[in-house]
Amino acid sequence: MENSADQLKVGKIPARILEHLLGQIDINDDRVLLGPMIGEDAAVIDLGDTVLVAKTDPVTFVSDQVGWYAVHINANDIACVGATPRWFLATLLVPEGSTEAGVSEIFRQLTEACEFMNIQLVGGHSEVTAAVTQPVVVGAMLGEAQKESIIRTSGAMDGDSIVLTKGIAVEGSAVLARDAEARLLQAGVGPATVARAKEFLLDPGISIVKDAQIARAAVEVHCLHDPTEGGVVTGLWEIAKAANLGLSVEEGSIPVLLETAEICEALGLDPLGLLASGALLITLPPEDVPPLFKALESEGIEAFEIGRMMEAEEGVTIIRAHELEALPTFERDELARFFYDQPKRNG
Repeated sequence: MENSADQLKVGKIPARILEHLLGQIDINDDRVLLGPMIGEDAAVIDLGDTVLVAKTDPVTFVSDQVGWYAVHINANDIACVGATPRWFLATLLVPEGSTEAGVSEIFRQLTEACEFMNIQLVGGHSEVTAAVTQPVVVGAMLGEAQKESIIRTSGAMDGDSIVLTKGIAVEGSAVLARDAEARLLQAGVGPATVARAKEFLLDPGISIVKDAQIARAAVEVHCLHDPTEGGVVTGLWEIAKAANLGLSVEEGSIPVLLETAEICEALGLDPLGLLASGALLITLPPEDVPPLFKALESEGIEAFEIGRMMEAEEGVTIIRAHELEALPTFERDELARFFYDQPKRNG
């Protein structure tokens, strides 16, 4: 009988396991400039004059607007590598009993999101299967870039400032508002807060493609990283791991959206570990922070300096109430903990 201690919970495969698995992969093709590594957002393949950037990511937590999410979260990772997202493939899995109207709606979401981002939907697969209980979209995004424009998460440098755009946690708040509205209202979250959080999908939006493009054009960027599952702190840990550096952030400088704060307080969740697509982490020389802020502000995007990259010996830390502590870790996203670990209430 399998030991229950070895059984994995819903969410990302823990980094310690994933790192071991990825370490067994041998890259034998010289054209692979960037392969699978903890913290790196996409693969990079040398095609000669240009490079192909490839990413695949599923949408499994949400049932509402699943097609829209799939396009944007995959495009985000392409943009973080310094490339332009161009082509999208989608595998759509729907449960038994799904309707033609339901499938058509997901296709509409996919095509509208691609048109919005000027991305071509070029193929994929669709299937009705008993293996899923709600629609699942597995996206694969391809992008292109010049070789010299590629940005790696591992490119973060000692002394870099760490900047965060928009705030946290855009995607986690939107998912909770759309898929757990009754439970939020029951927990005392105001209807206006729920309504506003639902709109986070579009405003401020889960896309960081524009943020990344503005940053690259305005200043010398060393690292772009899209914090997703496990929240902003997991994104920070991934940067430190990839770059083999330490870092320190100030909790009071991390912008938590007002609606997110109300939702998390009511549900007993930590916004630092909540699904964070919609914010972009940037590391860059400190002297380039003011022109970066100016460039982002000119396009209506807020940005905040939250910390500094340091030598590895300094560790990965957070300043809370003037005290230096180890940055917390979230092996599972707070969204997964809420949906799968907490007892469900009626309504």
